[in-house]
Amino acid sequence: MTDPTDFPRDPRQPALPTQLRTALWLAGIGLPVLPLRASKLPVGNCHDCTSSKSAGPCRCGDRPNMKFAGPCQCPAPCHAWAAATTDPAVLTSPAWARSWRQAGGVAYHPGGAGLTVVDLDNTEAVAWARQALPATMTVATTRGEHWIYRGAMQSANGVRPGVDIKSRMSYARWLNTGTGTMTALPDAVRALVAREESTRLRRGEVDSSSPARATWDRLVATGCRHNDTFIRTGLERGLARITACREEGAGSKAYGVARFLANQHTACPGPCGLEILARHIIDAAVSVDVPEAYAERAVTNGFGALLVKTP
Repeated sequence: MTDPTDFPRDPRQPALPTQLRTALWLAGIGLPVLPLRASKLPVGNCHDCTSSKSAGPCRCGDRPNMKFAGPCQCPAPCHAWAAATTDPAVLTSPAWARSWRQAGGVAYHPGGAGLTVVDLDNTEAVAWARQALPATMTVATTRGEHWIYRGAMQSANGVRPGVDIKSRMSYARWLNTGTGTMTALPDAVRALVAREESTRLRRGEVDSSSPARATWDRLVATGCRHNDTFIRTGLERGLARITACREEGAGSKAYGVARFLANQHTACPGPCGLEILARHIIDAAVSVDVPEAYAERAVTNGFGALLVKTP
């Protein structure tokens, strides 16, 4: 069997007509895979798995390394990246059939294959990587590149502008086999996560298992043209819409709320404290089982350039 850390250039089979065929090929070379919706997010949890909240594990037992560690008995592709598998019997099972019929793409779990993906989200991030990181296999994305290294590590978002680390607790969208030769995970990539965690602690924050979120006020939004009532009312209505999506759609709704709020601040001189509003939207999505990494990406994309410009 092909080494899972080296994607073959020629699968020696005709063009794959469905997402499932692509998934079966990827599973055959050792990449744990899962279906993605057209929104590029994982499929929503089934009824039994929607109870995976802070009160305790869901009835199926959850999958390992999610909110509550333990074996998951759910046959459906629930719990996002943790559902990824290389088992063809699972991938072709009736419980996964509907998800494949509706799939808009295929994702793989890098950490499950002993890999790390450095997700470079724009041309500036790509330029930085070419200066700071050793060359490795690269895959072109819509806006940037995925740099794939051999070796697994902790996942983290926003380790620097436009750079996310996808490995042990995240998924990466499958695009193509890429170019170049895969090399070992360098210390420079591991250091990005270590530095990000250190920076958060210096700012007095706590980890995500016990969040202490800041409150929006005039001390942080010194350049916002809106009054407090307008901001809080809009935020509360948006959060309510997100938390109402208990079955599915919360990630897309979080993007929509972020996009709406961003549009209200395009004429503000700034700063508007948008990073605080973003954090509340992310927390709301996570509370209804959207994986934090996906919620962060959706909200960041929703706010777009405005969030980047906010100090």
